[in-house]
Amino acid sequence: MNKLTLGLLSLALSASVWAESPEKKGLETINRASAEAHIGFLASDELQGREAGYLSGRIAGQYIVAYLKTLGLQPLYGDSFFQPFEAYRKERQRKARYQVHPDSIALLKQEVHQKLSLRNVLAKIEGKNPNEYVIVGAHYDHLGLDPLLDGDQIYNGADDNASGVAAVLQIARAFLATGVQPERTVIFAFWDGEEKGLLGSEYFVQSCSFVKQIRGYLNFDMIGRNNDESKPRHVVYFYTEAHPVFGDWLKNDIKEYGLKLEPNYRPWDRPVGGSDNASFAERDIPVIWYHTDGHPDYHLPSDHADRINWEKTVDITKASFLNMWNLANEEKY
Repeated sequence: MNKLTLGLLSLALSASVWAESPEKKGLETINRASAEAHIGFLASDELQGREAGYLSGRIAGQYIVAYLKTLGLQPLYGDSFFQPFEAYRKERQRKARYQVHPDSIALLKQEVHQKLSLRNVLAKIEGKNPNEYVIVGAHYDHLGLDPLLDGDQIYNGADDNASGVAAVLQIARAFLATGVQPERTVIFAFWDGEEKGLLGSEYFVQSCSFVKQIRGYLNFDMIGRNNDESKPRHVVYFYTEAHPVFGDWLKNDIKEYGLKLEPNYRPWDRPVGGSDNASFAERDIPVIWYHTDGHPDYHLPSDHADRINWEKTVDITKASFLNMWNLANEEKY
């Protein structure tokens, strides 16, 4: 091979590298090893079930913040990734729900009450248009432990919802790997207190000064298991019906990138049930929500990391990154 041929080959290879799309650069960072690392830690016995308001939950939050710092992301507010808040309810004999609205809290403080100190974790990549926002989120709390259980006492919550947290963390890294500033500001949210009544996401939208500038929210809650073991590629894909392009995005990306997913497409006029998506849908913010359905270990101590379908978890994360890329950059949807 002569020098001219070698030179032309080198130029061709360089051109192919430079021609690689930002989305593909991001996708290449999403992998099983990272999913295993995040889920394995968050669902380990040492974290004792990550119950909101307890030490185990606070350790989980610290882990998330530490990883966000290694990525070099900015906090959404000020110089802290934590958004602290409090939830109140009547004393336990009265069996009431926790509240985060200031008016409800003011009434509860007038009588015997319980209080939880909680913390959302919020990071951002600022967009070219910093006054429009899109959010990808997952709750990081679970059910803690029950010392009265005979046998395994820890609700590890590998699928619910360490799987969702791992996806958001990988998507954050993927956005940075694109090397491109998105058109809209992208917020990476980790909600506290979901298992006690969507407390973190509800507090966020109640207190958010720019809630009317949020163009879309993507939610994860349980993306790592098989409802039917004969259908290992099954995933439920909820989305706001008024935005049918959300369905088109997933169909096209599965085909283009060879993702091994078989979605059950569920357009919903207002996706207000099930998880933190409700806090946004109730404010008429467009929603996408990935969920792989219930399974025999749901809300039981047996929700362990060794039962995760890793290939599906990774492909859902890839599909979701592509969704978020579109939410952050498409002019209209």
